[in-house]
Amino acid sequence: MTPRSLLRASKAFTWNFARTNPQSTARSASQRHAWSIPQRDFASKTEADAKLEELQELYATAKNEFEIASEETEKKTVYAEDDRAAAQAELQKLKAAFDDAVQDSAPEVGTEIKARVGQRIRELDRAVEAMNEMAMED
Repeated sequence: MTPRSLLRASKAFTWNFARTNPQSTARSASQRHAWSIPQRDFASKTEADAKLEELQELYATAKNEFEIASEETEKKTVYAEDDRAAAQAELQKLKAAFDDAVQDSAPEVGTEIKARVGQRIRELDRAVEAMNEMAMED
């Protein structure tokens, strides 16, 4: 069960118990909640989560730069070339951070990082390449 569903089950159990047992309403709030499921402390962020958070920020920046460059390239504006260069630079930062995260981690963490963000990075890389090819054709 997810933390939210556990919380909902806990509240539902406490609420239903109070409705079906009139004597329970005379108890204090802390006594009524003694029947509910205890709150469980979940582990802190894993190493993979911390690295994925950093990669997510870099991905968002690279994707934003790509979208700007793509729009400017389609419109054939004066800024298109600089925007494509900025998109390429952000993509290179993302790829370098991804490679570092995979290589500097334990094998299982590296595998998890590859599985969770590798495909999105490859797709963005292909999109930037296609944008650059489209610009060269014009």
